[in-house]
Amino acid sequence: MRLMRIEAIYPKSKTTNRDKEHKIYPNLLRDVEVVRADQVWSTDITYIRVGKGFAYLTAIIDWYSRYVLSWKLSNTLENTFCIEALEESLGYSKPEIFNTDQGSQYTASNFLKPLVDRDIKISMDSKGRALDNIFVERLWRSVKYEEVYLNEYKKMSDAYILLKNYFKFYNEERFHQALNYKVPKEFYLI
Repeated sequence: MRLMRIEAIYPKSKTTNRDKEHKIYPNLLRDVEVVRADQVWSTDITYIRVGKGFAYLTAIIDWYSRYVLSWKLSNTLENTFCIEALEESLGYSKPEIFNTDQGSQYTASNFLKPLVDRDIKISMDSKGRALDNIFVERLWRSVKYEEVYLNEYKKMSDAYILLKNYFKFYNEERFHQALNYKVPKEFYLI
């Protein structure tokens, strides 16, 4: 392929674009030992193929238990679906620290306002450091290999139904080695 100068067609990862005018917060998670639920939550966006296009998936996860507090699916990268996921999560509980990347969806004032209003510490990954948000990245790997790559979503409604079933399975039935082979729901509700 290189010799013939041909390239596979696939979407290049561009879910994280920083807006230079938005405030960037420091990474508060270096050398932090996470020892309880609701100590650190984080979020991210990934894309999945739907029909002939793509949809964007966001999720909010508790670092200690790996419990997915909420998730949303959107056909655009506008941050309204991220805010909806955040508001839903905050309806259950409140973290001490909320971690994101530096994408414009998360640095926008309308996303940060619910966190600031509740005195939640805001942490942002260092630029270009996906591993700063390792638990969400690991979640995306599980979602894609255990659900997305095994199914063909023809419509958004197909993706929504199957992802809803997957996240229920992930939280309530899927054992995690890091949790001593317990499920996230058990660990989150301890």
